[in-house]
Amino acid sequence: MINHPAGPPARPRVDLGDGAPPRPGRSLAPLLPARRRSRLRSSPRLARLAVLLAAFVCAACGLVYELELVALGDYLLGDTVTQTSVVLSVMVFAMGLGSLLAKRLTSRPATAFALVECALALTGGLSVLALYSCWSWIGRYQVAMVGLTCLIGILIGAEIPLLMTLIQRIRREDAGRAVADLFAADYVGALIGGLAFPFLILPTLGPGDGALFTGAVNAVAGAAVVLWLFREEPAPRVRRLLWGGCLLVLGLLGAAAAGSDAIERAARHALYGDDQVRYATRSRHQEIVLTGPAEGPLRLYLDGRLAVCGPDEYRASEGLVHPAMAGGPDARVLLLGGGDGLALREVLRHRGVRAVRLVDGDPALPRLARTDPGLAALGKRSLDDPRVRSVAADPLAWLRGAGASGAGGPYDVVLADLPAPADGGPVKFHSQEFYGLAARLLSPGGRIAVRAGSDLDGLWRIESGLRTAGLRTAPYAVPGSATAACRPGPPDGTQNFLLAADTQPPLTLAPDAPPPRALTPDTLRGSTTHLTALRPIHPPAALTLLGPR
Repeated sequence: MINHPAGPPARPRVDLGDGAPPRPGRSLAPLLPARRRSRLRSSPRLARLAVLLAAFVCAACGLVYELELVALGDYLLGDTVTQTSVVLSVMVFAMGLGSLLAKRLTSRPATAFALVECALALTGGLSVLALYSCWSWIGRYQVAMVGLTCLIGILIGAEIPLLMTLIQRIRREDAGRAVADLFAADYVGALIGGLAFPFLILPTLGPGDGALFTGAVNAVAGAAVVLWLFREEPAPRVRRLLWGGCLLVLGLLGAAAAGSDAIERAARHALYGDDQVRYATRSRHQEIVLTGPAEGPLRLYLDGRLAVCGPDEYRASEGLVHPAMAGGPDARVLLLGGGDGLALREVLRHRGVRAVRLVDGDPALPRLARTDPGLAALGKRSLDDPRVRSVAADPLAWLRGAGASGAGGPYDVVLADLPAPADGGPVKFHSQEFYGLAARLLSPGGRIAVRAGSDLDGLWRIESGLRTAGLRTAPYAVPGSATAACRPGPPDGTQNFLLAADTQPPLTLAPDAPPPRALTPDTLRGSTTHLTALRPIHPPAALTLLGPR
């Protein structure tokens, strides 16, 4: 006889797979299958580590997308501060919106996470090519950038709530500890992505292929977590669809990578017209495109800005160089910028020049000026002259260190062959600090010549910076080309310049140098008289590194 304990038999406890005991009225239908429960129970630490690793990878990819958008906006439009501010502010707002929207997806977090990662991989991976195409064909870059940034931000914002739900399904634990671990993985991933972008992805792959590679990594990371660790959540039919979607995303990214060169060529053709693109590259600093036939007029574009127009390039080069070389000694010359070798060609026409130091931030441009037959011939192979020493460094950073090291100074002439802010140049190269550092390297009686662009307001702000550095200035202009294709500024293509020195510099031309084609003493005197009459009674404030823009 078997004696039973008093009372009804004990009801066996059912493991729900989430660490919580059953509650009265709780349905057992949605319980996870035993196979999944046993896997998660047998190695919960490994499963949890896999989810945290996915958070790490997704955070790295998300930050790379963000930096790709910032870098592309800087390349195409300039004004780094504006582009960075727009991308960051829109991205953060969209991430908050994505977190709110993710609350509706937590009932099936694994399936939702797989869909989010596929969408994010496709959107982020194709974002650079899409924006470059919009800039080239449509011209509505800002609208497209804001739209893509918002979409990417929403998808990134949806990741954390879904990952948190997945962690809690593996093992119930204190919410504070789970949040701390998840955010630690997220922040460390952001650190790795932020460092990998400038030092690895950008130099080796460039923005376009870098974004496509990041998208592929993103898709694989999402699929690895959902379709391996949580593969029993979706129904078999849904799981097959998710696999197919992931493979489709990888296929689309691979096809885009294979056709990226063709897309860039077509976009350049739309941007540069019928000119034959003979050279195009994306360095760490800018996009360099050289167009024109093998023998004939060429055009050089830097970040889409027409920097050199073959039939007309001598006007800007002569205007920058010859007035500065005529006011006194010219044995030692410092050329800031000018990696194309054209201003350097004009410097070397003066017989008194003994040494020239060229400082350009992008080594790819001087390399092109040496190797391309057309550009090398246009510059008279000036970069190969034994009197020239080239330095690959940011001009402002080089000036900052030159005061302590001497750097071969003092110099009789300093030439700033750098685009004005109105023409797409960085403000730092026309700031009061920049001119103050340059003035320290001048020899007694030395001169500084500066490109001031085609905008009169910009001309006076640059002049204020030179005067704040303790220099006297003389504005002058060089008439533009009769060729419409070579007019970078106003309808007449006039370009403004400034000559500065400790004492009022004379505007003249050196009698011992070959006469320039675009300048005469009369045109110099006439242009400075005209511009002086237009000088405002109350000059604008000088540009500074910390001042308002």
